[in-house]
Amino acid sequence: MKPHRTSAPARTLEVITTHLNADFDALASMVAAKKLYPEALLVFPGSQESSLRDFFVRSSFYFLNFTRAKHVPLEEIKRLILVDTRQLSRIGKFAEAALSGEVEVHIYDHHPDSPEDVHGSVEVVKPLGSTTAILTQILRDKGLEPTPQEATIMALGIFEDTGSFTFSSTTPEDFEAAAYLLRRGADLNVVSEMVTRELTAEQVALLNELIQSLTTFQVNAVEVVLARVTAPRYVPDFAVLAHKLMDIENLQVLFALAQMEDRVYVVGRSRLPEVNVGEVLSELGGGGHEYAASAAIKDMPLSQVEERLKQVLQTRIHPRRRAREIMSFPVKWIEPAATLETAELLLNRYSINALPVMENGRLLGLINRQTVERGIYHGLGRHQVRDYMTTPVATVGPEATLAEIRETLVINKQRLLPVVDHGRVIGVISRTDLLHLLIDQEEEAQWAQPLRKKNILSLMRERLPAHILKILREVGEVAEELGYHAYAVGGFVRDLFLKQENLDIDIVIEGDGVEFARRFAATHGARARVFHKFKTAVIIFADGFKIDVATARTEYYEAPGALPVVEYSSIKMDLYRRDFSINTLAINLNPGEFGTLLDFFGATRDLKERCLSVLHNLSFVEDPTRAFRAIRFEQRFKFRISKLTLNLIHNAVRNNFFDRLSGPRLFHELKLILSEENPIPAIARLAELNLLKAIHPRLWFDEGTRAMLERVQAVLSWFDLLYLDEKYEKWLIYFLGLVEPLSPKELKEMVARFKLSPKLAAAVISGKQTADKTLFKLFRLGEEPRRSQIYHLLSPLGTEFLLYMMAKSRHEASKKAISLYFTHLKHLKPELKGRDLIALGYEPGPQIREMLDLLHQARLNEEVQTKAQELALLRERFGPGEAAAEN
Repeated sequence: MKPHRTSAPARTLEVITTHLNADFDALASMVAAKKLYPEALLVFPGSQESSLRDFFVRSSFYFLNFTRAKHVPLEEIKRLILVDTRQLSRIGKFAEAALSGEVEVHIYDHHPDSPEDVHGSVEVVKPLGSTTAILTQILRDKGLEPTPQEATIMALGIFEDTGSFTFSSTTPEDFEAAAYLLRRGADLNVVSEMVTRELTAEQVALLNELIQSLTTFQVNAVEVVLARVTAPRYVPDFAVLAHKLMDIENLQVLFALAQMEDRVYVVGRSRLPEVNVGEVLSELGGGGHEYAASAAIKDMPLSQVEERLKQVLQTRIHPRRRAREIMSFPVKWIEPAATLETAELLLNRYSINALPVMENGRLLGLINRQTVERGIYHGLGRHQVRDYMTTPVATVGPEATLAEIRETLVINKQRLLPVVDHGRVIGVISRTDLLHLLIDQEEEAQWAQPLRKKNILSLMRERLPAHILKILREVGEVAEELGYHAYAVGGFVRDLFLKQENLDIDIVIEGDGVEFARRFAATHGARARVFHKFKTAVIIFADGFKIDVATARTEYYEAPGALPVVEYSSIKMDLYRRDFSINTLAINLNPGEFGTLLDFFGATRDLKERCLSVLHNLSFVEDPTRAFRAIRFEQRFKFRISKLTLNLIHNAVRNNFFDRLSGPRLFHELKLILSEENPIPAIARLAELNLLKAIHPRLWFDEGTRAMLERVQAVLSWFDLLYLDEKYEKWLIYFLGLVEPLSPKELKEMVARFKLSPKLAAAVISGKQTADKTLFKLFRLGEEPRRSQIYHLLSPLGTEFLLYMMAKSRHEASKKAISLYFTHLKHLKPELKGRDLIALGYEPGPQIREMLDLLHQARLNEEVQTKAQELALLRERFGPGEAAAEN
């Protein structure tokens, strides 16, 4: 057998990067460069300054989408955009790409020249106070306006690098750039909160003492630096001094101690994953993050605190363990063509929870026990593993550290981590393998359930009306009284982060949702409509505002496409039954935890990366309608469906799971798509994934369909601009355009499958047939039909069918006639009414109807335009009334 040859990967990637230990000017320059290179990936070459990391933790700027450097293959980089640096030694692994000779390099920088500068085909280097100011000038000249969030970050970069315009390197261009960003909506409150202020004389003296006191020692082969100082009184911003000390001395791990008044203040900073300063200082009564933490110890001398700190470091800094020392081997694996039944046999035989899927020594994916067992439960035991394996698979090399292994497993939510050396799987690391290496039971429990928590009360205050925030607090208070936990969940929480207005509030109760709803309604002047079968309720307030309440539950499916069987559960299991990770966020509403965000399934990461991911590999088997929702969310939020999720949709189509969907559920999802602001991209995506065939086998999306739907869109835009205050069903007009290729018989078949209400089914079928016939009659009337002819022809049809006719017609005179009907004829009536005619002395009876019809006809054809002309016409045709004759 000939060896398999692979060609070099095509260079298609654009990468924006900056210097190691990135600061705000670096971040801001990357954000600005992204406006110039919208397809480029944002990639930090290594660690960032702690102030920048704190910014990411504290801010609500979820639009930033960064890629990890280790996930960027150098051989696929086509263009490298360097901002705020051009020194090879400061761009990490990307130095190799810059020197390869095969990568186009673009540079934007404000630093002076140095001997190790790299050169590029585009170089914009100016002696301004910040690189951000350079890029702001370029964006302004090109007319590329930043959003208020982008403007805020860019202003932050300028303020930091110019020392709030006090450094001697500040130029007039920096002021001009900041002014422009302020006009574009930059938030100075955020800027002032994040920018480090100038040091006072007292702080400078303290910093010099810290520098003089530096001592270095080794703990388990890791170099740690200690600095200690004593001050007669409290000096503020000691953490800022520690931060500057890290930068000045270029340290990896620092603990700065200061005796001030009756306390010892300790600040820890780390750039190494092996040293978690938050854990270290938690032993001293403090806390913080892995890379930045602090503690304040009262009534203990400085020397004793230092000794205690060294003791903690001995137990908290672990030797670097490598993947090759942790992994299990030889590797148990399975071929992609094997069945799920075979996979179950192997999993049970070796008492393992996941298997690599391999073919000819090449790693293709992973299959886990949960997927196998659920697949077999659904009768898919003889289906191939390749249809349900997880792809792509995250891997590590044999020299990966414990921190890298842990991070990779958590971020990718894998049960098994293959160790790959030169393309060959040499071992695997399971979650159990990793748990055995953790130090204590507290860590073990935390790892077994990687829940991410963050308090977002400030975001809620920013985004929600005060009365909604008040209601949410009251929900938590009532739940607390009952001994329950209350959570806001679903799209309401998701849209907080997406900055989209959404006050459709869903509450999940860990307890009895019905009892909660009744108690809340009774104590807050509302009423509760309950549904005992599902343990759900709707709370209806006096002003009509509603809140949906559900009992935390889990569910399973007895067959693909069937409705779920529901059981009680916890908030985590309740969230696990949802369609996509972005819909699994929950906010705790109980008083002690109000505003705490729970993220069990990496939802915030997917929101930042604008990615749609299902929660498990059988998601579309259990509920195929999720594929339609995936497309709807993808197009609405401008997200992308993850590769694994896309593969699972293809698999569901291939296995005809959509054939098992009930018609009403299918119609519901189609109606939601057609109700979107612009449903055309979603319909195109349905066709691309072969899902239009699930609605009807003769539906397609070709240029003719696109043109028809775009004409519908144009007609609706025109109609909305008329401000006629006429309500209409937008989805129905798009539906009529979509089914245009179907014959009347095929349309009846589709409507029958949807099981629409008799009224709606009749309206759709007869309405479309009438509209098509009417459009032909309108065409036959010629170029200038009488206005009364237009009115009598069109008045029997509803608004939706008239707009459909307008979109369908290619005949300009017909479209003008429909437009004239809406704008002038539809509501045109005679000024004289029946009672007026009787008052004039005309006999009540059929003659009154005849008279009114005559006046209406005359009005339509512009034969009369005033009340006096109407009277004259009546007298001419019917003579004067008795009252007029007497006069």
